[in-house]
Amino acid sequence: MHSTPVGYLTQKIDGSVCPVPQVSGGEAASNVFLMSTSASAGSASSASSSGADVRATVTDRLVDANQRYAAAFTDPGMDARPVLGVAVVACMDARLDLHAALGLDLGDCHTIRNAGGVVTDDVIRSLTISQRALGTRSVVLIHHTGCGLESLTEEFRHELEMEVGQRPTWAVEAFRDVDQDVRQSMQKVRTSPFLLHTEDVRGFVFDVRTGLLREIDAG
Repeated sequence: MHSTPVGYLTQKIDGSVCPVPQVSGGEAASNVFLMSTSASAGSASSASSSGADVRATVTDRLVDANQRYAAAFTDPGMDARPVLGVAVVACMDARLDLHAALGLDLGDCHTIRNAGGVVTDDVIRSLTISQRALGTRSVVLIHHTGCGLESLTEEFRHELEMEVGQRPTWAVEAFRDVDQDVRQSMQKVRTSPFLLHTEDVRGFVFDVRTGLLREIDAG
């Protein structure tokens, strides 16, 4: 728990309004929520009299949601090979709902996500396995407007080294021109010697305000 004095906002969780701690500067003090399940409601009333802290972490909330999901889950009967034979590489940004934005269903594609949606060695590793072991042939690369990597530089690695005493082995992969970075990503995929299928590689920028994809010419 944070020692910083906190105030509280409210947030709806599972239909209930719950307190969310907030530090004086407006940032969340920690990812904690008051669980709204019937079981926790009972324990909350008993704990409140004893002064116990009944708040649960976000992970607890997700595990609770999984229990409800699993209760109604039925085996879709599909294997690991994507139905549409496509792998999508995209940024991890929480505003990108790839399945909704692309009209995808469970089992349609492989999704590979990282900070920026950039093509790193590990992305090539995943694409190679996707193609050679699981039969995908098409690659879709998606960056987006307002990406956090546009505001970072490789100085970020130096700052980390100063803080923890060890320099990261990975690159930040920051960029200033999102269109150009999509082109660079397409080039990396198309020239990789490990990939079997590089004919259908296309790149896009997703507009987080309109929800539209804008295709980038490879140039």
